Amino acid sequence: MIVPPLNRKLLAILAADMVGYSRAMEADEAGTIERLKSVRAELFDPAVSQHHGRLIKLMGDGALVAFDSVVDAVACAAEIQSAAAARNEGLPEPERIVFRIGVNLGDVALVDGDVYGDGVNVAARLQQLADAGGVIVSGTAFDHLQGKLDWSLDFAGEQQVKNISRPVRMYRLRLDGKRPRWTLRMAMPSWVGTAAAIVLFALLGGGGTWWFFHSAALGAKPSVAVLPFNNFGGDDATGRLADGLTEDIITDLAQFPELDVVARNSTQAYKGKALDVRQVANALDVGYVLEGSIQRQGGRLRITAQLIDAKTGNHLWSERWDRPAEDVFAIQTEIAEQVTNRLGNGVGLIQGAGRAAAKRKRPDSLTVYDYYLLGTERIEKITVADEQEAIRLLNLAVELDPEFARAWVELYHAHNILAGFGINPESEVKAAADVAERAVRLDPSDAEAHAVFGVSLKDKGDNARAKVELDTALRLAPGSAQILTFYSGFASAFDEPERGAQLVDQVIRLDPNYPMWATAFYSNAYFMAGRYEDALKMLERKTTDNYSKWEWMMRSSSFAALDRIDDANASVRETLKRYPELTVEGMVNEYSLSKTERGRFIETMPLAGFPLCAKPEALVELAKPVRLPECEAEEAKSLGQP
Repeated sequence: MIVPPLNRKLLAILAADMVGYSRAMEADEAGTIERLKSVRAELFDPAVSQHHGRLIKLMGDGALVAFDSVVDAVACAAEIQSAAAARNEGLPEPERIVFRIGVNLGDVALVDGDVYGDGVNVAARLQQLADAGGVIVSGTAFDHLQGKLDWSLDFAGEQQVKNISRPVRMYRLRLDGKRPRWTLRMAMPSWVGTAAAIVLFALLGGGGTWWFFHSAALGAKPSVAVLPFNNFGGDDATGRLADGLTEDIITDLAQFPELDVVARNSTQAYKGKALDVRQVANALDVGYVLEGSIQRQGGRLRITAQLIDAKTGNHLWSERWDRPAEDVFAIQTEIAEQVTNRLGNGVGLIQGAGRAAAKRKRPDSLTVYDYYLLGTERIEKITVADEQEAIRLLNLAVELDPEFARAWVELYHAHNILAGFGINPESEVKAAADVAERAVRLDPSDAEAHAVFGVSLKDKGDNARAKVELDTALRLAPGSAQILTFYSGFASAFDEPERGAQLVDQVIRLDPNYPMWATAFYSNAYFMAGRYEDALKMLERKTTDNYSKWEWMMRSSSFAALDRIDDANASVRETLKRYPELTVEGMVNEYSLSKTERGRFIETMPLAGFPLCAKPEALVELAKPVRLPECEAEEAKSLGQP
């Protein structure tokens, strides 16, 4: 009998179970059933639906739900537990419905609408280990979540699970307070590859908090942190406006070489908190802090801002505006002007009339800006549906204001991410390149437009033009952590490896709370500059299950360059299990490599023990393959040539 292959899929599995079900049924069977049905209908099922889950089965007091996105699965679990806790407040103990929830990401078999396999078993076991009202998340799920959630996860040890050979790492979801979700706008280096880019993007997120590099103190220039503006309006639209105002002020200030400006990733952690400005300044190592608030009443805005000397606590400047809502962009410019006037030796935004920040194109209306903010919010969720919705929203923005360059920049990110998901990759890559070029044409003073256009050129193999665009981006915004990160990852492609490593050092000072996706750029920059210890520290921030071929190669070669031969040999063995065709010649013939990059491979890969010579069929399609002398000699010998 021929057994058909199972339909297998990687899914996030949520297992939920009611605490004390048997006892409740014994005490009040009819009432318990009615209350449980009510909670499912009013709380559980809507949360599952909202987060795109599929109910696989109900098991009396429990449920099994499948999700395509582990982010959705954990967000759903958090929403269920938070809503259940709110519902239980004030109810007598016997009438409370309390759940335990476990979430795992794993391979499952789909059979007749049901799911089977270790992925399900682990979720069910974690559910049993969760606290009443709590959520336990597996290590595989955690590795894909970092930086993408509004909740923190605390390591809760390892647990041996039946029929699973290795212990399962456990993380407890902290439901008592949210943390910010880091901005995930990024373009992956071409050396990651388009398909791998989205995998890395999705796995690493833009997020995660990494403090393992001790950041040196900021330089002698005045340093300032812009804290998230408080939303005193309370509504979501004003909240988006407050976030947008904060980010735009940081973007404007980053364009002044007179200032060191802490990146938004590191200041966003303070959103919505009661703050001691001196403690914040000490944590971020800055001399000055800008804080403010925004409130919308009808068609008017009330905005306050104050610049504080962190050492003394004195207010160097403060201002209050009560203006029509459409004036928000003028107010934003005034705030940046006042900060630079006071900290930048009198060279303010208006006095420096040639400054890019004064020229950067603002949207025509708040409606356009809201579409833009909604679109960027969707981009950060990293799902196919959200990227498609982001494109719809951003297209609405550019339909109303075709010259709003930043909306075109965000369209680049959305199209690029969709390409990485494998959704019409050729057309999406072309669309991304087209909108990036359009953004630069519309607003030559927008630094990020030049940055994404440079990335798109690098992906086409046009390193010379890519360097011009990224140099322009850095000139326009020398303090932008995002642009510094982009350039650091590409510097070796421009034969500037030392500069790449120096830029990493600089950006870590500006953004000590840098997002985890940036480690892909930083490890490459350090490796290409020969700073192998630093490269390994960056690589250690990820589990090896999430490494790309390039990262496996860097890890193995870094060990060898540091004379850690046993580690190098073990790493090479693991690499070749995953990439059995990997050779030194194969790597040096990767698309669009520079002399620096090829030289680093040739120097370090043989030390690690990688095979030298590529098979002839691997090189046959290359017009001018780069050959190693040893391989040419071996080939000649095999052909009987002298």
